[in-house]
Amino acid sequence: MRIFAAIFAALLLVAPASAQIISPSEMLRSSVTNFIRPQTKAFATRTADLSKAMHALCENGDLTGAQDAFAEAAAAYGRIEFLRVGPLMEDNRSDRILFFPDRKGIGLRQVQQLLAEADLTAATVPGLQQKSVAVQGFGALEFVLFGTGFETLTTPEGAFRCAYGAAIAKNLEEMAAEIAAGWADPEGIAKRLTQPDPSYADYRTTTESLEAIVGLVSHGIEGVRDTRINPFIAKADGKANPKQALFWRSNQTLPMLKANFDGLRRLIELSSVVTDPALAQEVTAAFARADAAIALVTSPVEIAVADPTQATALNDLVASTQDLQRLIGEDLSATLGLSVGFSSLDGD
Repeated sequence: MRIFAAIFAALLLVAPASAQIISPSEMLRSSVTNFIRPQTKAFATRTADLSKAMHALCENGDLTGAQDAFAEAAAAYGRIEFLRVGPLMEDNRSDRILFFPDRKGIGLRQVQQLLAEADLTAATVPGLQQKSVAVQGFGALEFVLFGTGFETLTTPEGAFRCAYGAAIAKNLEEMAAEIAAGWADPEGIAKRLTQPDPSYADYRTTTESLEAIVGLVSHGIEGVRDTRINPFIAKADGKANPKQALFWRSNQTLPMLKANFDGLRRLIELSSVVTDPALAQEVTAAFARADAAIALVTSPVEIAVADPTQATALNDLVASTQDLQRLIGEDLSATLGLSVGFSSLDGD
């Protein structure tokens, strides 16, 4: 029995290397089939649930149900928001879904003004879609559900606030459905990405398609670090800015970060783009380090940044992003013979 166990263990060690022999075309198909399509569909499902929960809040006063649905839908978006190509970037959907960062508080002031004026045109999806991107998505809905005055949502006084929140949720549902449909379209971006052709404007070769996939992950990691973590953790002067954190009101800052890393890791794993066993081990370890750091941050962000253990974990999370960006943006790109260019976030 020990001999068989030893042989089985040896096979487990060998299996990943042999399983990683996969063609570039299959990597591309796996990216779309195993990750992008299922996750964009999941986002559509979660936003539909959110829309139903907001309706229930307005009808029956179920605030907890709406808040929970918000968290689920936001996390579903967190797993795909780095897919900054195709449907997400069309019709300004990325900013309409989540206007962030809002360093000068412009979006917040617009939401507060809209609520103060009880602008009825914002309580319908068509009317809402004509307004600023800052009042259309998750950031605005978080304030509705968790910001100053959210307690009125279960009272007649909060009728407009609830109707506005329901319109936001429906708007998110529509955009999520459009994103999922865009990726599901057999003649759309999925075809161009997985079957590149010199006649296409975006993906002319397999190399360009692979560069897009690897670039999405590399730039996604960079974006998480630069726009989601660094703005609120302590700087050299020791001062932190917890209110610069995404979703600090709803205590969803760390769950959103977890969703971000989960999505990035899943695309790397499910696409099978890492063919070198040693590199695969390093990438796995770096993602595990990020997961471990996130797990240590258990307090609301304003408390976490002042707690030595949790603040250290946040700094370790930053270090893990640096490792991951090097491993994926540099080492993996070199292994595959790719050139990952500038981030799509540059200049935003």
